[in-house]
Amino acid sequence: MAILERCDTGRIARLTLNAPERLNALSDEMLAALQEQIDALRTDSRVKVVILSGAGKGFCAGHDIKQMTAGRQAEDGGLAYFQDLFARCTDVMTGLQSLPQPVIAQVHGIATAAGCQLVASCDLALAAEDTKFGVNGVNIGLFCSTPMVALSRNIPRKQAFELLTTGEFINAPRAAELGLINRAVPLSDLEEETTRMAEVIAAKLGAAVKIGKEAFYQQLQMPLDQAYAYTSNAIVENLMHRDTVEGMAAFIEKRAPDWQD
Repeated sequence: MAILERCDTGRIARLTLNAPERLNALSDEMLAALQEQIDALRTDSRVKVVILSGAGKGFCAGHDIKQMTAGRQAEDGGLAYFQDLFARCTDVMTGLQSLPQPVIAQVHGIATAAGCQLVASCDLALAAEDTKFGVNGVNIGLFCSTPMVALSRNIPRKQAFELLTTGEFINAPRAAELGLINRAVPLSDLEEETTRMAEVIAAKLGAAVKIGKEAFYQQLQMPLDQAYAYTSNAIVENLMHRDTVEGMAAFIEKRAPDWQD
């Protein structure tokens, strides 16, 4: 069995972290598999939405602590390995955000440390009501500095700092209140609700969603005036797309659009 399984259904690609015996830890192998799929999806115009889920009892328990400990056996005490590890992890997290397709995290069980970072790095997230979220590295003396980047861009800073410094967990309803996930649902409904969201998005014009996703993240980093200038160019680009011309004509003529994308 592959450590990361991909199953495409129509316009939706489902990636499943498949190392349940290690709670789908972000091992070297898992990071490599994720990066390979991110690279493949980037140029796959057939896929409009990506769902990321985990096999077994939980979504993802973060980095593989046993593998990290083994890395300390090098002459430098693991320095080069750790630097490379977090560079590769950063590439995966930022790669999800830079994909043209929206990525939905389907979360259950636990999402801890870099696993919580993975949820925060996805564009959207649904979770089973009993899911536990935490950036709990501080409990073993390791502050979750890299997970902090994604977390603090999802939830208010004081709540983020509380989680980072206490190592305590929150449940899915609380994660939804804070904005880490879109909503919490019963575990029995999780896959159906995630698929429904993916199907709604996949039915939209792919070119418009691609332009919009890129603009969404770019404008967040800009001052107000610069953000409006940037998004004005983005919406003009969108307006000039052939399928947008068709979509607007279909709206006026009260019919379904005949999109080519």
